[in-house]
Amino acid sequence: MSLNSVRPWRTIERRKSRQIMVGNVPVGGDAPISVQTMTNTLTTDIRATLDQVIRAADVGADIVRVSTPDQESTRALKEIVRESPVPIVADIHFHYKRAIEAAEAGAACLRINPGNIGDEKRVKEVIRAARDHGCSIRIGVNAGSLEKHLLEKYGEPCPEAMVESGLDHIRILEDNDFHEFKISVKASDVFLAAAAYQALAEATDAPIHLGITEAGGMMSGTVKSAIGLGNLLWMGIGDTIRVSLSADPVEEVKVGFEILKSLGLRTRGVQIISCPSCARQGFNVIKTVEILEKRLEHIKTPMSLSIIGCVVNGPGEALMTDIGFTGGGAGSGMVYMAGKQSHKMTNDQMVDEIVRLVEERAERIEAASKAAE
Repeated sequence: MSLNSVRPWRTIERRKSRQIMVGNVPVGGDAPISVQTMTNTLTTDIRATLDQVIRAADVGADIVRVSTPDQESTRALKEIVRESPVPIVADIHFHYKRAIEAAEAGAACLRINPGNIGDEKRVKEVIRAARDHGCSIRIGVNAGSLEKHLLEKYGEPCPEAMVESGLDHIRILEDNDFHEFKISVKASDVFLAAAAYQALAEATDAPIHLGITEAGGMMSGTVKSAIGLGNLLWMGIGDTIRVSLSADPVEEVKVGFEILKSLGLRTRGVQIISCPSCARQGFNVIKTVEILEKRLEHIKTPMSLSIIGCVVNGPGEALMTDIGFTGGGAGSGMVYMAGKQSHKMTNDQMVDEIVRLVEERAERIEAASKAAE
């Protein structure tokens, strides 16, 4: 039995949203939940920005966003879009003309912030540019930059204010017969963001982009995002996600996929099930997993791998994974294939053997997939 097999008690029923396109990536409807990140280089540094985009795409990013704060950035965007392996979203703040320039440069999507993009007349000009150049739009509401009149009305950022902001701007887009949009209501506070997203999901059928904004550093931000995004995804809310970390954008993509994989919503690469290690371990579990994570980063084929230090839980975990290794003491352990005992292996040969088995399985699956096409 494979860990990836579907069981009734672990099936998530996703909210029904309409589908839009961000470049060649479908978002919403029955499309897979896409994973996004954002570059942190100067967009005017085209090579550095493209390097980040490509590295993010290599670990699975479906969409990448870049900042376009000035004309120099929107000019650079044209080459970035041309060479990027994934659709590029232009991040627009304050000046609506940057959105028009980004659309002209070939951006797949324009992210606009209702709190600082300007009045309805300016939004209409952005809509016209998006329609003329085949862009979608993300309405990006943020608790930290709500419109002044909403803060005066509600007294502070709250779910009601955030949803009202989003719905006001949905109305503008729909009044102008523009429907290629998604929406987000981000906050750094998990409770605020979750409440806003739940209310938003009930108020519109637009695709929803999830994020806990300014989540923090690698450790704290990962935990915060896993709690906030994980709970929303569990409820079926969310069509695309971005994990916001004060870290390399590549790490945001990795964390995003791990969140989705843990909920059975995406499968990509090797999912390692490993024990925390204890005095019973027959080999150094922590070091072994660390090495395997690095050596198996290149595998894109979905696969489950159990690395367990002793025979207490090892055989049971191996029943539910594609490949497994269970420590048995005396310097060796048992290799399992598809839940069944395969062969014994010494600890010092284990890592190389597991890498070989994973790579061979990935090659077989890919070959079978190509033959079926």
